[in-house]
Amino acid sequence: MAEPKNEEFLDDIATAEAEEMADEFVEISEEALELDELRAERDDFKDKFMRALADAENARKRGDKARREAEQYGGSKLARDMLPVYDNLKRALEAATDEQKEVAAGLIEGVELTMRALTDVFHKHGIEVIAPQVGDRFDPNVHEAMFEAPVPGTKAGDIIQVSAEGFMLHDRLLRPAQVGVSSTPAN
Repeated sequence: MAEPKNEEFLDDIATAEAEEMADEFVEISEEALELDELRAERDDFKDKFMRALADAENARKRGDKARREAEQYGGSKLARDMLPVYDNLKRALEAATDEQKEVAAGLIEGVELTMRALTDVFHKHGIEVIAPQVGDRFDPNVHEAMFEAPVPGTKAGDIIQVSAEGFMLHDRLLRPAQVGVSSTPAN
């Protein structure tokens, strides 16, 4: 009968060891679970940090782009307001006859110098004149058709008259050149 007690004793030891191992396993499982939760939280914070960093970089790039555009195009309203001054100076110079140029040479020279100073300021700030010539092809990107007329010896779409020059501010159109366009049908 000694054997059953031994077996009971061994069963009790095995049960106690199993319970102890189960407790350790529960403890390890809880620690592993907490570690997994901390890793997930760390990964979440890392993801949020990376997104915030990317957002900050994008905001910096947008700010730089806005600053560059403000530098290049911020004066476009003033530039548009100066275009009639250019037009009037040009018309004044074109209207002066040879006789007037002799009589009022100083005045004409002053207008020419003013015109030169204005064009220098335009160039300094990236404003370029669009000066189409009679016979050039009409380009709707930089020209505005003021009228169409059939003119012998021309093809449809040819410029037949320039009413006013146009202007570009860097790569943007300030004012299209105002032109007359041939509507002569093709033969």
